[in-house]
Order: sequence, then structure tokens, then C-alpha cells
Amino acid sequence: MKWEAFHQQRSLAEELVGRIERRYLNFIEQENARPFTDYSFLNVIEDAKINPLQRSPLSVYPLKASIPGMIGYFQIDNNGRLSSPLLPQDDLLGRDNGLSDTDLAERKSISQNIYQTLKENKLITRLKEATVRELIDNGQPMQESTLSAVAPARGRSPDKRQLNRYTIENQSGFDQLQEGKLDQQETKSYAGSLGRVEDLKLERRFDKKLKEKSTLKPQQTYQSKRILRKERNVLPAQKSTSPSVADESVLADKMDINIFESEVDALEVSLLESGHFVLYRKVWRMDQRYIQGMLIDAKAFIGGVVDKAYRESLVSYSSKLVVAFKGNVLSVFNASPDGRYLSNGHELENTLLLNKSLASALSQLQLIFSVNRLPVGPGGILIGWLSVVILMVLIVVFFLIYRLGIKQINLAQQQQDFVSAVSHELKTPLTSIRMYGEMLCEGWVNDEKRKAYYQYIYDESERLTRLINNVLQLARMTRNEITPELKACTVVELLDLVQSKVDQLIRQHGFVLNINIDPDVSGTVVMVDVDYFTQILINLVDNAIKFSSQADNKQIDLGCRLMGDKVQFYVRDYGPGIEKNQIKKIFGLFYRPENELTRESVGTGIGLALVFQLVQSMQGSVDVINYSPGVEFRLMFSSH
Repeated sequence: MKWEAFHQQRSLAEELVGRIERRYLNFIEQENARPFTDYSFLNVIEDAKINPLQRSPLSVYPLKASIPGMIGYFQIDNNGRLSSPLLPQDDLLGRDNGLSDTDLAERKSISQNIYQTLKENKLITRLKEATVRELIDNGQPMQESTLSAVAPARGRSPDKRQLNRYTIENQSGFDQLQEGKLDQQETKSYAGSLGRVEDLKLERRFDKKLKEKSTLKPQQTYQSKRILRKERNVLPAQKSTSPSVADESVLADKMDINIFESEVDALEVSLLESGHFVLYRKVWRMDQRYIQGMLIDAKAFIGGVVDKAYRESLVSYSSKLVVAFKGNVLSVFNASPDGRYLSNGHELENTLLLNKSLASALSQLQLIFSVNRLPVGPGGILIGWLSVVILMVLIVVFFLIYRLGIKQINLAQQQQDFVSAVSHELKTPLTSIRMYGEMLCEGWVNDEKRKAYYQYIYDESERLTRLINNVLQLARMTRNEITPELKACTVVELLDLVQSKVDQLIRQHGFVLNINIDPDVSGTVVMVDVDYFTQILINLVDNAIKFSSQADNKQIDLGCRLMGDKVQFYVRDYGPGIEKNQIKKIFGLFYRPENELTRESVGTGIGLALVFQLVQSMQGSVDVINYSPGVEFRLMFSSH
């Protein structure tokens, strides 16, 4: 998983390097395509019929270069003199050249800044004054154009052999820059350098595995290659130096037109000791060499392209990016603090992810990625989510097993309670029947008490009958054999039947039965199983008697009312009611709110469960409402 995540981040880093490289190469190609004449203040348009002169695209001020960090363009001619396309030629500096004094001063300031930077980095060398005097004393003619850039002396110029020596000396800085002589020591420090790449001490944990398994193409090494382009150039050449010339249209008549061919090399890039990048090329014009190029601020050049592209890439959330030139660290871009992925941790921190150089002229510029935190790859995310799903499934399964185990334990406990309750419920009436039967058989009872004893025997047998019916219904319910035989009955008929069944039971326990029938529902017909309905109401009345035996008001209300298109039957007592936390449990099989060993009320815990099941089988519903005092059970059936 770590290898997969590492490989994925490496691919993202390579894609980012490709985007940065294309951006820089676009700049290089743009500048490579510039003709030789763009580095002059004035150009000639051959096809123009009115005014053949125009300003160079590089003479625009303020600078509108697409390259970030651009300071300015420059040109060094065969005599070692530096010029800038921002400034007119020497013969126009004192004339009305269309530039204001402020504009001209600002342009001169930029040109002077470029000159000082190149001079400090030994790319422009001045001829020493002693050498100039020696040439003059030896009778060598000194041209004004030659000495204007190197010394204030006026006089004669050196011969061709000495001039060639002077030219080589003044452009030798760029030759040495190309050959690396100005940069022979690899540990050489540059202004703004943050140290050496080797000081980062990046670990190469996956190098061997990358060589064995990676299908990525090996990093290419770009050699410096001279590419020549021949082009046809046209530049103005002055005819007259009259100071009365005031504008370019008039100036065009006072100048010759030079047409020549030039050979242009490809741009090269070097980092100067001052911390500037210099992009330069060599141009040959009539066997004379010119240096054309631009001076760039290194921090802005890197930040303007790399920073934005890096922040837009997902690799910025996992890796740190170091930009170096010839092993010197120029910029460090730290990973974003908030990642977008889950993390594998920091054990791979400071591991080298990718070290790649850019192409072509920028082959010395390195982009080095090191792991800050390794995110989980697609496979890891899949495994993580799969683990979460499996864990959740296991939790649900264990919970269900736990619930099932608790349910089975409770069911076993309820069954034990049921056996105890049935034993108790059977033993009590049987004992009473046997006792009264023996007394009657032995003739120990006089005629006055005999009738009462017979009544006791009858009541206890009825009690046994109800208990046995409940147990039989329970057996049928557990086998899903409850199949009611529905038939149409009026509400009055049903309540009269129930009253005849429970009247004796109610009077025996000292209760009063109160029958309430809504006049609107007296003739209403409902579809019920009469036996089931009777058993339901008897169970509810019996339940009311048991739990309200200690009530002050020993009354049981039995009645019905019309509720829309449905008929509601109800049984209410005036006992203590049912606690709220037990209302949803009382219809459960074998449920009893009291402990089986300490309870005071009689019963088996199956009466209300049977009520619920029997009502459901007849497409009815049952509900319970607490009152103060008492509780009311409601049965709802559709009317017909």
C-alpha cells in the first residue's frame, strides 16, 4: 500500500514537472524566435511605403515581458559595448526621439542596472585606462565608438589584431560562463542560495524498487547543443548627424538601410553569483559576434511559474518541493498544512520522491520532491473502506447475536415463569375443587352451605376453563394456526354475550359492571369471530379485576363508541394504571411487571399477548390509554 501510494505521488510529481517544463520552454521558444533586430531601438519595415522606421517590440516601457522576474533585455556588440532596446542609439540620445525626460531617465536607470549586474558578475570587462594610454602612446588610432563604452579617452583605435584581442577579452565572460570556468567549484555559493542539495540528506528508500518494477522512462540528460538559424535582417544606418533632425519620418530620409544575414544560436541559461538568471544567445553578423539576452530575477522567475503550478497540484498536499540550480537550493515550497487524503503517517518523511532536471536550456534546473506525509493510495482507500464495512458488519452481527442471546435468555426465563404461573394457577382451583368436593362427599356440609360450595366448585372450574383455553390458544398461536371465522354481528349482540360471560365473574369479586353503548353505534355491524371476541373481552375484564382489586372504586366500564367508519370497544378499570415504560411491553408473550416469586397478583402472562394476536387476526387494532385513576384498553374494528 505504501509503495502504491509512493508510486502514485511520483506520477503526480512527474506530471507537475512536465507542466512546469512546458511553461518554461514556451518562454524559451518565444525568445528564441525573436529576430536579431528586436534588440535595437529602431527597426526597418521593408514593405512600408510611408515611414520605413518603427520601434522595436522590446522598446516598450514599462516592460510587458511574459517571463516572470524580467529585469530587461541587453545586447553586447562586437566592440564590447552594451546597449538596450529601451534606449535609442547614441546619435538619437540628444535629439527629439519621442521620449520624455522622465521616461528617458527611467530607461537609462534600467540599462545601467543591467550593466552594473553584468559587470559585477564579470560578464562585461572594461579595458583598463593604462592599456588605452599605452595604445595611444604607441600611435594606434582609437575610434570613438570603441572607447565610448570603456574609457573617456578620444583618439585613435587599435589595429585589427589588437581589436580582436580586445573583443575576445570583453566577451570572454560569456565564453567562460558557457564552459563553466566561472563556476568551476560545485560548492560555489550564490546570492540567495539556501544551501546545497546534498545537505538535505534525503533518503532513497524506494530507489531499488523503482529500478526493478517501475515502468517509468529513465530521466533524460540534455546536452548543450548549438543550434544555428540563419535570418535576413534590415537595420537603419545613419547618413547625416545633423542635430536639426526632429522626428523619425525625417530621420528615415537621412539614414541608409543595411541589409545583412545573421546566424543565431539557441538561448542558454546560467545563474550568476548575484542570484540572477541570465538568458543569452550568440549571434554572428558579418563575422562579428553579438551577445543578446535578458537579465531575470531568480526568485520571481521560479516563483512566478513553479509556485502556482505546485499549489494547483495534489502533490502539494503530500510532498515538499525544492528548486535547485547546479546543486544550489534556490527555493523551497513546503507542503500545504491541510491534506486532502487520509494519511499513512510520517514514517516515510524526508524520503526522496523525485529528482528531475528540466529540458533544453534549463537542464541545470532541478525540481526535487521529498515526501512530507504519504497519503493512502486508491488500493489503500479501498482496503480502508472495506475494513470499515467489515467492522460495521461484524459490529451489527455481534449486536444481533447479543440481542438474540438476550432474547433467548429472557424467553427461557419467561417460559420458566410461565410454568411456575401455570402450576400456581392450576393448583389453586384444583385444591379448592377437591376440598369442597370431599366435604360434600363426606356429608360434612349442611343444606344451607351446600349450594355455596357448589357455586365455588363451578367458579373454580370456569377459572380452569379460561386458563386452559388461553393455553390452547397459545399453542395454536405458536404454530401459526390462528384462523378466525368472521361473521357479521351487531354491537349490541356482542356486548350482551360478553356481559353474560363476565357478569358472574365481576360480581364474585365485588365489582360493578357499567355498560355504555353509544346510541349512534347500537345497530352497527362488525365482522368478528365471536369466540375470539368473547375470549378477548373476558381476558381484558379478568385483567382489570386482578390489577384493580385494591382500588377504592371497584367499577369496570365496558362499552363502545363510533370513531368515523370504525367501532371502538373499550374496557376501563379504576386501578393504579400502567407505568409509561411498560405500556409497550405488556402485549409481549409471558411478560409480567412483577417478579414471579414475589408478585401478589395472579396470572400467567399470556392473556394480553393473546388479546393482541387475536385482534390482529381479525384485522383490528388494540391500544391502551392511562387515566387518573385507571387504564383503558381499546379495540378498533371496521364497521359494515
